[in-house]
Amino acid sequence: MKILNTETGEIVHNFTPQEPSKSKTEFRNYEDSERQNTVSDFYYENHKKQSLDFVLRQKEKYGKMNGPQMSIWNAIVLLNEIVDNSDPDTSLPQIMHLLQTAEAIRKEYPGEEYDWFHLVGLIHDLGKILNHPQIYAEPQWACVGDTFPVGCEFVKENVFPEFFQENPDSQDPRYNTKFGIYREGIGFDNCHFSWGHDEYMYMVCKANNSTLPPQALYIIRYHSFYPQHQKNAYDHLATDYDREMMKWVREFQKFDLYSKLPEKPDVEQLTPYYKSLVEKYFPPTLRW
Repeated sequence: MKILNTETGEIVHNFTPQEPSKSKTEFRNYEDSERQNTVSDFYYENHKKQSLDFVLRQKEKYGKMNGPQMSIWNAIVLLNEIVDNSDPDTSLPQIMHLLQTAEAIRKEYPGEEYDWFHLVGLIHDLGKILNHPQIYAEPQWACVGDTFPVGCEFVKENVFPEFFQENPDSQDPRYNTKFGIYREGIGFDNCHFSWGHDEYMYMVCKANNSTLPPQALYIIRYHSFYPQHQKNAYDHLATDYDREMMKWVREFQKFDLYSKLPEKPDVEQLTPYYKSLVEKYFPPTLRW
């Protein structure tokens, strides 16, 4: 299959997908997947280094949006060169995952009233370009993986919770209690989360005045917050607004996770539709 840069017509990837079929019970296997060593090594670095101090520095750095300027489509092309080391389920090019997610949503939620939901499927992982060597070259532990609040205790519902023992915040009495620097019901938007592609893409959308609705922005910001949307592990920090919006995140995850299947979308055929959605909700060129 050939993947094209839709703006230049250049072939940027040519491959033959080879991906085994999986049942739903086989997804998010962090014990003995074929990619176990890669995934375990990733989370060791992630949990050790994602401290509150690190997160605050990253938010200040990237909040300036003084990186490259490019379109959504150029970002998709760049993302295709990245393989997510935190994902035990697939090593396919990223554009396949984006279109699989978007098309799975579109099938269940057809119609213009949900076109924003289709677009979220396409763009939700674009923040992973942080890892691209020609953009910011951030290490993967600072780009991908499940997200979690920092500034409070690291709960056991996180994957590989034992790796947090080497995080300096786990030994700091200001941060290692149930609420840490927060209070009950403070709201997730008022908490600091481990730095990665979720928060970064949310910041990109806000900085570029995207007209996506609030539920779309919430999905983008919290779609990797697995300890909450799978296990309610941080419900003590949530507001009623969070609980209501988290319903959309959980709905989205049905497509984000279980669309990693052998059926491959036709990139060239689908491009015009998704390009029209990008034009509807985003300016032609974005600050990243």
